[in-house]
Amino acid sequence: MKRLVKWLLGIIVVLAIGGWGWLHQATYQPSRPAQQVAAQAKQTRQVTTFLARNSQLTVVLYPGALVKPAAYSIWAQQVAKQGYTVKIVHFPLNLAIFKPQAVQQVVGKHEKYVIGGHSLGGAMAARAVHQHHPRNLKGVFFLASYPDAKGRLDHQRLPVLSIVGSRDGVLKWARYRQGKHYQPKMTRYVVIKGGNHGNFGSYGHQQGDRTATITNATQQRLIAQELFAWLQQIK
Repeated sequence: MKRLVKWLLGIIVVLAIGGWGWLHQATYQPSRPAQQVAAQAKQTRQVTTFLARNSQLTVVLYPGALVKPAAYSIWAQQVAKQGYTVKIVHFPLNLAIFKPQAVQQVVGKHEKYVIGGHSLGGAMAARAVHQHHPRNLKGVFFLASYPDAKGRLDHQRLPVLSIVGSRDGVLKWARYRQGKHYQPKMTRYVVIKGGNHGNFGSYGHQQGDRTATITNATQQRLIAQELFAWLQQIK
């Protein structure tokens, strides 16, 4: 019996190590430029923060599945330079699904903020809002993402921004269109021509994605530009 228990424990350990190894291999690492920018941010175990002077509104980002937070540093820094603090949330195993209410741990009780995310991160951010809508929440944004029935926002009186890339090969377009039914009628929809899924961050090619016809630097700039224009309209 003891031998059987040891044998089973050994199998569990091997599977756990194998699973961890697979996750490490599958995780998308930030590009060198993104790493260099991330090094300038304030880092804790919970969040990467790009502080802005006299910021009146914080941008909270949930990363896409298996994407390192630092991969979003380039456009995050650009937004911070425009006067909005950006907080990129860290998740267990780089999966927002494990802690969708993480925003409550990274923003202050009276800190005004908008929340959004890339891909899976956007869906989880919407679920967080659907479950808990504090007064200091001022808007929601989606990057190559959309809400599902568990994160519906159509009854919320919130400004919403949705940005996609025209050459996104990862986004499930039928579900994206269906997700519009869960968005407020006044949602602002933006399509970045030539942009793809992976270039909402800076981490190289993502499996299943189409090749972008614009550079990563261009898409990063356009993301920051669209976010800034939207943020300016939020009171």
